[in-house]
Amino acid sequence: MEIDGRNRVIIEGVTPEIDGGRFAAKRVAGDVVTVEADIFADGHDLISAVVRYRRPGESEWREQPMKALVNDRWRAEFALEMLGVYRFTIDAWIDHFLSWHGDLEKRVDAGQDVAVELLVGRAMIEAAASRAKGRDQKRLRSYLEDLDGEGSADERADALFDDDLVALMARNAERTFVTSLGRELPIEVDRLRAGFSSWYELFPRSTGKLGEHGSFATAADELPRIAAMGFDVVYLPPIHPIGTTHRKGVDNATAATAADVGSPWAIGSGAGGHRAIHPQLGTMDDFRSFRRRAEALGIEVALDIAFQASPDHPAVTEHQEWFQKRPDGTIRYAENPPKKYQDIYPFHFESDAWRTLWNELRDVFLHWAAEGVRIFRVDNPHTKPLPFWEWVIGEVKRAYPDAIFLAEAFTRPKIMYYLAKAGFSQSYTYFAWRNSKEELTDYFTELTTGGVSDFFRPNAWPNTPDILTEFLQYGGRPAFLMRLILAATLSANYGIYGPAFERFVGAAREAG
Repeated sequence: MEIDGRNRVIIEGVTPEIDGGRFAAKRVAGDVVTVEADIFADGHDLISAVVRYRRPGESEWREQPMKALVNDRWRAEFALEMLGVYRFTIDAWIDHFLSWHGDLEKRVDAGQDVAVELLVGRAMIEAAASRAKGRDQKRLRSYLEDLDGEGSADERADALFDDDLVALMARNAERTFVTSLGRELPIEVDRLRAGFSSWYELFPRSTGKLGEHGSFATAADELPRIAAMGFDVVYLPPIHPIGTTHRKGVDNATAATAADVGSPWAIGSGAGGHRAIHPQLGTMDDFRSFRRRAEALGIEVALDIAFQASPDHPAVTEHQEWFQKRPDGTIRYAENPPKKYQDIYPFHFESDAWRTLWNELRDVFLHWAAEGVRIFRVDNPHTKPLPFWEWVIGEVKRAYPDAIFLAEAFTRPKIMYYLAKAGFSQSYTYFAWRNSKEELTDYFTELTTGGVSDFFRPNAWPNTPDILTEFLQYGGRPAFLMRLILAATLSANYGIYGPAFERFVGAAREAG
């Protein structure tokens, strides 16, 4: 980039800025974003600076003046009223009029002759008047008349010590040798529920009478009770058909009985895959009815999206290129040694057919979004390529800017943070394993300082279907109450795993 040595202003230390603008800072609609930067130059000349920003879909820049704080720190604010990606940058320049104006006042106070200085100021005001229009031009010309009038130089100078003149010149003075930040920084604006939500995890199949498989109809009967407790999101684990090949039994037993219903995360059967509904839960119309009843109670339905397949998933036969084969020709099933999940085939993201796989998985989100679902809890996103999430979330949010994504990412901090930067609206946390005051203080200090809060929104869960900490196992009812209060007050987003938590179920079961 060619350098103009007359650009004297330096801009650095901009906030909010995530990885140099590579990723967007996150806010919710209705927020006022505070932009700050270190802005300075050589010498004693005064500086002016503005934040220029564009709302989603706009091509023209809006502008907000920055104000000097202390130690060369500057600040401006602007309101975020629309969903989507705002972009901002910063311009700063030596403000020759402000510098002249400040020096003029000092000279007058010191009793110096300012006749020549008035000629310098007059030239700047006349140039601004030639650029101005309407009322601004008339007001500037009135100041020129004052300068050209009778009276001593001091008397004519007194007419210039006016805030109105300073404002007029700020709007119309020529900006020379402007230093621009040189990059546009994004701010992604989500709807309010991305920042403030309370989740209730509900297995519809567990809502039937004892010994009977539940359905959307029986699950809908639970909604008034859930709403009365103040939850505004009901999260359903996978509602798709469940495979029968290598179906697991109770406690992950490798041999299932005819009565075993299988894991909802073993997705796909002859009844369909990720866009289909398990027949025992009901039809698509039944799901729509469940969603409408929830929404009438002020609750949104969130769906679990787990990108994996049972051996019976239609894609296994129709798109074998999406799966990895072992040397004996069989498809590799999921493993987390020494655990084996023979009922689940992971998608092979290093396949030569990765592009068609990406498109298909995107279309799964779009299918359910078209059915009115705008909140997705994504299963184990840290086990899929990180660039995929950045792409697919961007694709979905271009079509549905109100979509919200929760990352079930119990993984290393840097990966959790990258997933948030890549687009996830919220993330699970280590809250369940932080028990002492010191642990909780340190952890939530980490999540709310150092710039992390600009992109990472924690969602605190005391328990999930597969997490029952020792604190809950042995703490009894007080432990459940304590953890719920902590989750709901330490984080603006929190959730519980349904009736088990309400009934203080703390008995652990050994895995098979």
